[in-house]
Amino acid sequence: MSILRTPEERFDGLPGFSFKPNYVEIQDPIHGALRVHYLDEGDHAAPIVLLLHGQGTWSYLYRNMIPILVEAGYRVIAPDFIGFGRSDKLPNADDYTYQNHVNWLASFVSVMDLQGVTGFFFDWGGMFGLRVAVENPDAFARLVLLNTTLPRGNKLLSNLWVLGWRRYCAKQPQFPMGTMVKNMTAKEVPSDVVSGFDAPYPDESYKAGPKKLPLLIPASPWHEASAPNTKAWGDLERWQKPVLTLFSEQLAKRGIKPDEFKTRIPGAAEQDHDLISQAGFFIVEDQPDILAEKLIAFIRSTS
Repeated sequence: MSILRTPEERFDGLPGFSFKPNYVEIQDPIHGALRVHYLDEGDHAAPIVLLLHGQGTWSYLYRNMIPILVEAGYRVIAPDFIGFGRSDKLPNADDYTYQNHVNWLASFVSVMDLQGVTGFFFDWGGMFGLRVAVENPDAFARLVLLNTTLPRGNKLLSNLWVLGWRRYCAKQPQFPMGTMVKNMTAKEVPSDVVSGFDAPYPDESYKAGPKKLPLLIPASPWHEASAPNTKAWGDLERWQKPVLTLFSEQLAKRGIKPDEFKTRIPGAAEQDHDLISQAGFFIVEDQPDILAEKLIAFIRSTS
């Protein structure tokens, strides 16, 4: 089946999104060259911040943070995962495995020759990004983790939540993208912004990647990602580089907390962790200014 590319006119006039698109090719053993889209703003000689998105979103999520970071003197790189945003989309859901996403992201980091960057990982950005970080430690100087985890399928309540999330997504006649963001934020999301999150997907055939994500979360220790993620946790227990957690206070009250990161990763000790108020799951959409300020302060305090 042919690779899908969203027509460029779908991205015309998106609110707050006048950034120039950039593309790089990575190699896949089955599909050959795959085109990854990324935003690249700021002075190319400046320290790099790598922004990774999550489900329901693409690099459009960071449209409000990028100008603040650039103004503060940083180069900002924000890729779209394969299957998301302006990046190539594979129409066969079987192509989207947890390991493939890790491999694709690792290839992007390698092709871009990223060294000593600050990783800013939201949601699936952490689930894939943490795997890439421990396997490529020279690429990262520090990490910021937002409303994310590295699941192993080893906790009953978490497994039940995963199964419920899968059932919810499977029942939707159209897989929600912009609507998901709208329904999981603390603030009102304007309709044109909702449309911005939907822009990369002209129809359901373009959503094989997003649709597969709920199935990629380990819901038992026998899931294919459980063992590699468990190994990655062992590596994180030896990670000495600075790690900051910025989670939604709303989520923490429901049990989605950063405690495991804070207690098990040595680099997280004595950092200025915070729970962000007035923020839902899509914390970046709710509080971009506060997150940018805390990110900048963290980089400066650990440089």
